[in-house]
Amino acid sequence: MTTHNSDSRKRSSRRTFLATAGTVAGTSMLASPLSSSKAYGANDRLRIAVAGLNGRGGNHIDGWLGQNNVEIAWLIDPDERVLAKRIKQVREKSGGKSNPKGTIDVREALEDKSVDAISVATPNHWHSLITIWAAQAGKHVYVEKPMSHDVEEGRICVEAQKKYGVVIQHGTQRRSGASYAGLTKMIHDGKFGRLKISYGYCCKPRGSIGIKKTGSAPSNLDWDLWRGPADIDQFHANYVHYNWHWFWKTGNGDLNNQGTHQLDVARWAIDPDQTHPVRAMALGGRFQWGDQGETPNTMFGMAEYPNGQMVFFNVRNVGYDGYQRQVMNEYYFEDGGRIVESGGYTYFPAGSDKGEKIKVEEGSKLVTPGGNWGSFVSACRANDPSMANGNVYDAHYGCVLGHLMNNSYRLGKPAAFSKQTGRFADNPDATEHFEKLHDVMSKGVGIPQEGNEYVVGPTLTFDPESEKHTGDHAQAANTLLKDANRSGFQVPSRETV
Repeated sequence: MTTHNSDSRKRSSRRTFLATAGTVAGTSMLASPLSSSKAYGANDRLRIAVAGLNGRGGNHIDGWLGQNNVEIAWLIDPDERVLAKRIKQVREKSGGKSNPKGTIDVREALEDKSVDAISVATPNHWHSLITIWAAQAGKHVYVEKPMSHDVEEGRICVEAQKKYGVVIQHGTQRRSGASYAGLTKMIHDGKFGRLKISYGYCCKPRGSIGIKKTGSAPSNLDWDLWRGPADIDQFHANYVHYNWHWFWKTGNGDLNNQGTHQLDVARWAIDPDQTHPVRAMALGGRFQWGDQGETPNTMFGMAEYPNGQMVFFNVRNVGYDGYQRQVMNEYYFEDGGRIVESGGYTYFPAGSDKGEKIKVEEGSKLVTPGGNWGSFVSACRANDPSMANGNVYDAHYGCVLGHLMNNSYRLGKPAAFSKQTGRFADNPDATEHFEKLHDVMSKGVGIPQEGNEYVVGPTLTFDPESEKHTGDHAQAANTLLKDANRSGFQVPSRETV
């Protein structure tokens, strides 16, 4: 277990918002594995802490307040103004049924032995560390996507779940959808022939974030706690409270932001005995905006699994007249047939433009009922990690798929903004889909070839068992498997978790 930063803890203690009098007794973050007889108090009441209260954190609050016999016991955020506002809201919305304590430091809430679970909606760079700390403290975890900020963090979350036996559920709500589960089983059962390519899209318009100067963090924000494990020094206003998504040390771009949902669904359809890809690459760029962001707003990525099945992915964020929003999945089969998700599922036989609606076979028995919030509550009450819709393994495999594509892009080199750049001699399917993306960017968005370039990443080879890169580019790629962490906020190793 890592040693916590004592200065940060002292400062946090002085600035804690307590809804009731008294302090929480300090306890070790390490805990024994949960027993199957763990009690939740009167009427199976589940006491949850919510970490990260902006944006998606508000959805978490509403989700838990909508569950029977669930109490929001703690609210956690390094921004004191946000924290105070949410405490007031929870008291009012719950009619007094939840009277949460508040703190700027997640460790204080995790030291409360009466807390059963934590709900994580912080920036990405905190997701894994809180998950690991919570598991060590014997708390169940609902963690927003992506569970991990890098490949190695995800594996350590897996090891923490195995060691401490807690429920870990990933915030990929589609895992709770009976129709997604039902269609996936039909694909696995060969109802449409053998799957060749599972395709995900994260095409939603976004805009420039501009450029913000570095300076001092506002007095209401504990900058030390906000950055936590992220190895960054200077504050600028584009970090807080949303645009951290577009910087590599805090976010993962839209591929592993919104795209995590579609990546997860895409990987779900791959044969169930497959874990990680053996090859991955990506190309794209950050076009038109000229802003401070680092992650691409345009990307085509692909990955190949040991059995030859592939995942393609398309990120397209630059808006234009006639923009086609696509946050969806498609499936291509070896016989030429395909399935398109659009208000349900439509199957197009090989060589036909006339589709037929698919009646998805019963999928409700394949998921824990109650939606994403209710299923987590049920899994916690049963103390059964297998009941999680989107368990720690599902989360890890889906996130790694995106991390590998991103890492290829990060190691990329500039190349001409041209269709020829994405012509893959050994993969005509990839060429076809890249050319569609290029047409959108050149003809739709209107990006000229002159003065613009793609970033083309190398094809990275990956060993699914060791979770390390091999072959060409291995040295550079392996350095991206684990981010550096700041002192006091180090993610433990697999061996020491």
